[in-house]
Formats: sequence, C-alpha cells, structure tokens
Amino acid sequence: MKYLLLLLLLLPALAKASVSVDEDNVDEAEPAEMSVDEISRQLENPLSTLWSLTLQENYTVLEGDALDSSEWKNTLFFQPAFPVSRGPNKDRVFIARPVFPHVSSPDFLQPDGKGGFERESGLGDIQLLTLAGPNTLNGLVWGVGATFKFPTASEDALGQGKYQAGPAIMILNIGEKWTSGVVLQHWWSFAGDTDRASTSQTDFQYIFRRSIPGGWSIGLGPTVTIDWKAESGERVTFPIGLGITKTVKWGGTPIKMRLEPQYSVVKPDDVAATWNIRLQFTPVIPNPFGR
Repeated sequence: MKYLLLLLLLLPALAKASVSVDEDNVDEAEPAEMSVDEISRQLENPLSTLWSLTLQENYTVLEGDALDSSEWKNTLFFQPAFPVSRGPNKDRVFIARPVFPHVSSPDFLQPDGKGGFERESGLGDIQLLTLAGPNTLNGLVWGVGATFKFPTASEDALGQGKYQAGPAIMILNIGEKWTSGVVLQHWWSFAGDTDRASTSQTDFQYIFRRSIPGGWSIGLGPTVTIDWKAESGERVTFPIGLGITKTVKWGGTPIKMRLEPQYSVVKPDDVAATWNIRLQFTPVIPNPFGR
C-alpha cells in the first residue's frame, strides 16, 4: 500500500506536466479531451494507445487439504503501459508491458511451529507481455506476441526460479455498451535454477463487462490458471467474480479504479486460491511523443 500512497502524491505533478506534442502526429483526441466513458472503454484494451500506470493489489485466501487452516498471500503488481503507434497512418500498435510484483507469501517449506508457516516478502518474478496488432478503438480488436518470465524473485518462495517464454494472444470485442474477450499467455521454462522444477503454465483471462454512463462499468475479468506439470485433476484454478469500475478525472488526470472480488469454483485440492480481492488503480499519463 505504500506504493499506492506514493503514486497518489505524485499524481498532481503528473496532471500539471507540460508536454510538447507534434500536432501532425496525433491521430486521436488527447486523454484530457476524452470523456471518462471513452477512456474507460479504451483502457479495457491491452493495445490501447493511452499511456498508463497500473497498480493492482491482490489479496488472496489460500485453503486446501495440505493446510491446517487458511493462509493468505498478498501481491502488488506495478504495470506501466507505454504503447507505440507505427505504420504510415499509425495503423498498428506495439506494446511491451512489464509487470513488477511485490509479494508477501507463506513459505510452505518452513513451518513456524505454531501450525502455520514462516512468511517471505519481496520482489517476485518479473513478467513481460508483448503484443502487436491493428490500431483499432472499437469492434474486433486483436493482438499477438510473446510473453516472458524472469527469475528475479528475492526469495525462493516468491518465484519459480526459471526463465520462461511462450506465445500471447488477445481477442476482444469492444462496443459502446459491452466489452468481451480473452487474453491468453503460455510459458515454458527453458533455463534457470536446475534444482527447481520445470514449468508449463497457461494464464487465460476472460473479460465480460457492461459500460454504464458516467465512467462506470460492471462485470468480470478473472484469470484462469492451468499448471500442465501438476497431476491430472490438480491443474486448473478457475475463478469467477463480479466487480465494479469507476473512471474519474482528478486535476485533469484520468484515473480508472476497480474493485473485483473473485471465488475459485475449480481449484487444486492441496493448496489453492479460494478467494481473491482485486483492487486496481490506473492513472493515464501524458505521452511525450504523441500518438
């Protein structure tokens, strides 16, 4: 939460930032000129041309047969998005979006002698999602690319210890009222700590949201995880949820906020995420290069 507070303190300075923009290179309205409804819809698109900084807080309750009682895990993701428009008419968009996680988690290899486990906190494995596709604001929106994970965790319990890579694909339908679609990523390990297990994992985010005038939306966007290295019947964690989103302008800076509780209807028996509370905070920042 201290990172969230720091960003809140910096927002007024970001809102007043003076940015030099070449008018010939701007092919759409600046964020300050857009309605909160349009900004909210564009930020649903991973290939949006808007520059943004996302803080996503995930509070997760862990349960399972291997635990005497429930445990909790907290992950704070920092996800900057700096897309680049390309092509003769800027009709293509490329984005390389890193994800920096700060994790607080039980270490299941270190019992605390009280029926629980010692905790570890620090940097997790950094991810990088790359996508490229048409510069499309409405209708069918798609992108393809590659996704990576790096063994940057400060403690073994906070990461997988492997270099990982694989394909990524995004398909969305963005309408005036409804946004629906999927973002799929898969990773295979190819290097790293030889004492750590190899990995093959799929993340599948499904999105279904209804826009409401005034910068509101309601819907869901959980991420299904599949661990292909786990035993059959223990591979899938499938959450469902229902969240609410509000986009506002604070001092000229558009900010999108979301709260979404999620519950896993399918999960492994031993240890799994049962509940997850997701809090998201996304300010839109000026693009110094235009679009």
